[in-house]
Amino acid sequence: MTHRRASLSEALARLPGADGERFATVIEHGTLTVEIYAPRGTDPQKPHTRDEVYVVMSGTGWFVNGPDRDRFAPGDVLFVPAGVEHRFEEFTDDLALWAMFCTPQGGSSP
Repeated sequence: MTHRRASLSEALARLPGADGERFATVIEHGTLTVEIYAPRGTDPQKPHTRDEVYVVMSGTGWFVNGPDRDRFAPGDVLFVPAGVEHRFEEFTDDLALWAMFCTPQGGSSP
């Protein structure tokens, strides 16, 4: 994908995907992947093999990140190291996030 710009409204219009996916890739370049992520009801994520950064665009709720559980709101930035169990809980129906994978497989060292 060669896009260098992604709007929230255009990205959300791509959801759900053909098989009900609640995410879609909007930008890829080198080791960078940017996705729109908008789970509904529950968040079925499994740990990823790359470090991940979320930017909350809309919605509120709780974010479980390893042993931590914190409230989140629009404008928050959330970081998850590769391999860490994480998920969104008790979130509003309008939850929409940019999800950015920014490292090679295995993540980065602390």
